[in-house]
Amino acid sequence: MLFPTRSLCATLTAAALLFGIGAACAESGPFSEFNGHWSGTGTLKPSDKPAERIRCDATYRALGSTGHQIDLALRCDSDDYKFDLSGQFQADDNNHVSGSFTERTRGTGGTVVGTARGPRLQIHVEGAGFSATMVATTRGGSQSVSIDGSGGGQFVKASITLRRGG
Repeated sequence: MLFPTRSLCATLTAAALLFGIGAACAESGPFSEFNGHWSGTGTLKPSDKPAERIRCDATYRALGSTGHQIDLALRCDSDDYKFDLSGQFQADDNNHVSGSFTERTRGTGGTVVGTARGPRLQIHVEGAGFSATMVATTRGGSQSVSIDGSGGGQFVKASITLRRGG
């Protein structure tokens, strides 16, 4: 199996964050639409390789009772890539999102900041040598995710659709 460069791995890990932040909590918080198990597919396109399919499974659970905190476990893979992500995220009363993540298989991590407005979540992810901007739009049992990331001289784009309970 081929493994992409560390910056590509970090950018894809950042992509995973987006799924996690879109998942979670009690009915009053900004993550109320996303609690439970999600799975789906999409494409990722590194700047130096052809686009390829990616498959993801995620489980999210509420932390606390306010609907403003979540815990995530996310695994994604393609023919050439795998990762195992965990993280915890929170939103304040103005729906400003923050948190941290760890990608266990490669020992990388970072921070997340962004906003949650209606069905749209927009975040910026920072880690060692990479950054990514991601947007997730959730409607009922479906979540569309787009990612623009860069680091280590590479640029990565991804488009993924997750479905609840899939």
